Amino acid sequence: MRKTFLLILLISFAIHSKSQEIPVHFNNSGIYEFLDELASGGSITINSAIKPYSGRFIYLCLVEAQKSFATLSLRQQKDLEFYLKQYSIFAEGLQNPYTDNAKGNIITRKPNLNLGVLPYGLHYKDSVFAFSIRPIWGIREYIGGTENIMHTWGGAEAWGFVGKFAIYGSLRDNYQTEMLAKPTYFTQQEGGNYKVNVQGRGGGDFSEMRGGVTYDWSWGSVGLVKDHIQWGTNYHGATILSGRNPSYAMLKLQLKPAKWFELNYIHGWLVSEVVDSSRSYITSNGDYRKVFRDKYIAANLLTFYPLRGVALSVGNSIVYSDIKVQPAYLIPIMFFKSVDHTINKGIDNQNSQMFIDLSIRRFRNLHLYGTVFIDEFSVTRVSDPDRLNFVSYKAGAKLSNWPLKNISLTTEYTRVNPIVYKHRVPTTTFETNKFNLGYYLRDNSDEVYFAVDFKPLRGLLLKAEYFVAKHGNEYAYTTGSGVDLLPFMESVTWKNTSIVFTARWEFIHDSWLFCSVIQSDIRGFDVDGKTAQDYLDLYTPKSFQGKNTVVCAGLNFGF
Repeated sequence: MRKTFLLILLISFAIHSKSQEIPVHFNNSGIYEFLDELASGGSITINSAIKPYSGRFIYLCLVEAQKSFATLSLRQQKDLEFYLKQYSIFAEGLQNPYTDNAKGNIITRKPNLNLGVLPYGLHYKDSVFAFSIRPIWGIREYIGGTENIMHTWGGAEAWGFVGKFAIYGSLRDNYQTEMLAKPTYFTQQEGGNYKVNVQGRGGGDFSEMRGGVTYDWSWGSVGLVKDHIQWGTNYHGATILSGRNPSYAMLKLQLKPAKWFELNYIHGWLVSEVVDSSRSYITSNGDYRKVFRDKYIAANLLTFYPLRGVALSVGNSIVYSDIKVQPAYLIPIMFFKSVDHTINKGIDNQNSQMFIDLSIRRFRNLHLYGTVFIDEFSVTRVSDPDRLNFVSYKAGAKLSNWPLKNISLTTEYTRVNPIVYKHRVPTTTFETNKFNLGYYLRDNSDEVYFAVDFKPLRGLLLKAEYFVAKHGNEYAYTTGSGVDLLPFMESVTWKNTSIVFTARWEFIHDSWLFCSVIQSDIRGFDVDGKTAQDYLDLYTPKSFQGKNTVVCAGLNFGF
């Protein structure tokens, strides 16, 4: 009797509650750009310091924007209708909304099932269960460098939910005729663990599997996921967690108990790629089985909304190793550095960081923002002009739809002092799979970035970008005094000056045709006993070195 009652209770619970905690990858920049535009116009409120957003959150933002429909431009109104069509699957309905209109459907089985292209994929939804599955495919070709490069990828993604539980997965196999995102390269392309000479072909292959299981309620969610995350407001590279590294498994918690407060927390299992000789062994057939040392990250970000249009986020993180999962680091609101001083009293500490992010949208159509990442800080260094704190800064502004509709102007500056993101202990570096978790230029670097966006029609973006990125001396984080005396960019080792013109058309949901013309001058310099070519080979793919005019064109379905 008790089991029967419990089963009835669970079924009733499932029928009357729906979970939509399915993340939408931030590489799907079309919807993220539109939400940012709506937020700057005052139609919605978003936390731009934390990505990805969930499908449910995006849907609710679009519904909220409908209240300001009359104030939007014609192009924005069409964008709103376009994205609402896609994300209405996350509405609190008992049937599949894509079956209401047969346009774009190949198969329609009202009221629950459709197979179509607007949006494309197979979708099912009833009073208890919902799921979606669709293929992923894309091609991108770079023409005009010293060698033409082709990047292809393919796979599939699927998600489903029942009650407040959701599950999702995404698998993509990538092939590049020249490897474009090694750990040392200064690029914002997604990195991967390359396999070389597969079936005798040049370049590299890598596979990326993302997915997770989540549970949500009215004011929060929790999940065990393997995914990319991005922390830090930006338009050209986040400085807290960039998200360009290979994905890693993590416990993920988000709480929104009040309109004025939000908590985001992760505990992640990083990949150290540092061999643990005590656990490595020789198998019975004579093979040497290497085992990596355990490595973890815990991080939180507390966001406060003191005024409408103002989001102030403060948080901290710790990368730790050589112990099992530490329960104290599973407490979401901890100041981890203080905990570290207790756990590791009298021995070498772990690697901790702090950060602050400020986003201001108080003035209609204007977004002001900034991020400070503190790797190591001492008050005594502030008044000493010869010593530097291990700190990075980002500040920027974006003006949208004023004075001209459908045009946005962006300017952004980033500076990263020496030794930021580095650590003297290989197992506690701010990395996973040797990819830096933070800013793509890493330490001792700076960048000036400008962009003009023009969106004349629904789904069409015309964009011009100009940036100058520089990296200085490659310093080692050694023990002892003097590491804070290392000067900021005493010499430039690498410099990238680029002008980029891009046209992108989202012709159906999550599917783009795109073309960019990139005029770049990427140089190395003879510094610290290394040649200019040494630095170019370390930081830049061979085909993009020097002066080039490159055309990048392609097509993709899904992300």
